[in-house]
Amino acid sequence: MRFLLSSHIPYRLLRILLGGIFVYSGLSKSFDLEYFAGIINAFGLLPAHLAYPAGVTIVLGEMMLGLGLVFDRKGCLGGILAMLLGFMAVAGYAIYMGYDIDCGCFGPGDPEAEAFSQLRRVVYRDAAMVAGIAYLYLWRHKTGRHPLPFFSKFKE
Repeated sequence: MRFLLSSHIPYRLLRILLGGIFVYSGLSKSFDLEYFAGIINAFGLLPAHLAYPAGVTIVLGEMMLGLGLVFDRKGCLGGILAMLLGFMAVAGYAIYMGYDIDCGCFGPGDPEAEAFSQLRRVVYRDAAMVAGIAYLYLWRHKTGRHPLPFFSKFKE
């Protein structure tokens, strides 16, 4: 356990993995924003005319925050945590309402898009990522290391 909280290796690996997941998710959705906007619209939480701008905002946020986390930039871990909690809330709402829709997590080629009824698995996956984020925050607290300001020069 001491290794996990003192070594930079697990911290970097998990940070790069989580950041990479968000970059991949944003990129995969960016190739068909109309499809993603349709999924956002299917949840019924926004007026139809806001689905596309919301989709663009989510995609750009995922890519920017994911890259920021890969390079350990200030605010990116919190931003990803906020996005995950939001995604979990929307998925939880859809489960509660009995919706049988795709989460849209990884774009139109996502296997979950074909399987449907996988919103519970999405919540569990997101919860696992939240646990990873908790580890990253704990590591930062135990080591006293802080991420770089977002717009500083890239160096690791």
